Amino acid sequence: MAFTKEATVEGSTVKYALNPSVKRFTLRDNGFVETQSGNFQLIRPIEATPQSKEGFKLKITVNRELTMFKMSITTADGLRAVNIFKSEDLKLNQDKFYFLMDGMIDRGVFVKK
Repeated sequence: MAFTKEATVEGSTVKYALNPSVKRFTLRDNGFVETQSGNFQLIRPIEATPQSKEGFKLKITVNRELTMFKMSITTADGLRAVNIFKSEDLKLNQDKFYFLMDGMIDRGVFVKK
């Protein structure tokens, strides 16, 4: 998956873009870790129940220039992208994804498009 200015996860209708005023310290304050290549990466579990260890992971990577990013929801082992919006059985996972993204919008990392 390539870096883009706007992105969403598979199946979601909401698109996100980086806040134009985002800074490196904002990303670090929100749990992003700087990789060896200088990008910033965030990996958060999206589990219906805490400590279930059988959920999904939200992966977001921001490029080093803080201009583009990519995001996906993967299996628990992080190897395969999944669509959590294809089934109503995953409603709790969908709500958790939107909760995490709304929190990052409130803290100035992303904006909705």
